[in-house]
Amino acid sequence: MDPENGARKLNRRNFLALGTAGLAAATLAGDSHLVQAAETRGQPPTQTGLAGKKIAVLGTGAIGSSVASELTRTGQDVWLIDQWPAHVEAMKSNGLHIKMPEGDLRVKVRAMHLCEVCAFKQQFDVVFLTCKSPDSHWLAEFIKPHLATNGVLVSLQNSLNDEWIAPIVGYERDVASVVELSAELWEPGVVERHTSPAKTWFALGELHGRVTPRVQELAEILSPAGKTEVKPNIWGGKWSKLTVNCMYMPITGILRISDWDVAQNPRLLELAIRLGRECLQVGVASGYQVEPIFGMSAEEMLGATDEMLKRTLLTLFAHIGQKKAINAFLQDVIKGRPTEVHELNGLVVAKGRAAGIPTPLNQEITQIVEQIEAGQLGFGPENLGRVESLLYAKPAAAGRSF
Repeated sequence: MDPENGARKLNRRNFLALGTAGLAAATLAGDSHLVQAAETRGQPPTQTGLAGKKIAVLGTGAIGSSVASELTRTGQDVWLIDQWPAHVEAMKSNGLHIKMPEGDLRVKVRAMHLCEVCAFKQQFDVVFLTCKSPDSHWLAEFIKPHLATNGVLVSLQNSLNDEWIAPIVGYERDVASVVELSAELWEPGVVERHTSPAKTWFALGELHGRVTPRVQELAEILSPAGKTEVKPNIWGGKWSKLTVNCMYMPITGILRISDWDVAQNPRLLELAIRLGRECLQVGVASGYQVEPIFGMSAEEMLGATDEMLKRTLLTLFAHIGQKKAINAFLQDVIKGRPTEVHELNGLVVAKGRAAGIPTPLNQEITQIVEQIEAGQLGFGPENLGRVESLLYAKPAAAGRSF
């Protein structure tokens, strides 16, 4: 089956018709309107160290296409590789059409089907892996022979994918990241990007925590796609992002509602905070140190645990700035694809078990999604009662303050 076939049958309009009140259809600029700022925002990299880098973006869904279009537009040597044949053919014929609140951008790109990579004669210096987490293992194995000896793979993904990518490609060839970029892909070659490069944020870091010339160079390479930071505590940043994703993404998927519906419902927001509380307790027991993300300052991450969790979550929603935006988890639900629940809440449950920290809420959320994916339940507002009943579950034992 075409991996994106569900996007055509159960598209954004279908979702909005089924969703809760307040979700309106998107009103985007016309195809002919090109934002002037988009034409002048980025400039080709000028550092000599960046010249001649051969770059692959592997898994060009909404995030990968958004990143690849900006790197291509600013003069970098980029190849886009994807498993959706129709999307690759559309990119080959017409390039990428990026729709943003500020206007539209069309970029001619170089795209390849997976089957064409075997005939590619050169190796890649940099691979940005932008597939969904369930595809990380096999795509890392797939691209490993095509990664230069001194090349590097950067996981621009949710979850802690570097834990299972690094053993495949080599720890010395893996660089971790944290990503804040909101976008959707519903038809071949067309991306709805909610956060423009000016509102997008990336953190990069070496797995060993040192700030190297390599990671600084990678931040420079990625900078046309958004604001970039280099973080020594990249594992802490990834756990902070994992916590935020676990707080709201599965709730939106189970109920088929938007991020803002969670923010506007006090009971769902309370559940999100309690899910995050479990994540932080597991993180502390596992040795992760909370790291500011989304461009927040260390001061903004201070305060009582619940206040900090709420502030971080609402900061993310404010940055997206689109009440109609559909997050990556919910996009998978609508398209009939496997979700990332096992790499998000399920991972917290597994690490909590290893650390001796109970995670009843994350465990129940994971089980609900599993039941829905197995066809035992449906996705939709009819699950509201079951989701709200989780609030009556006994909270996990309190961890140390943050």
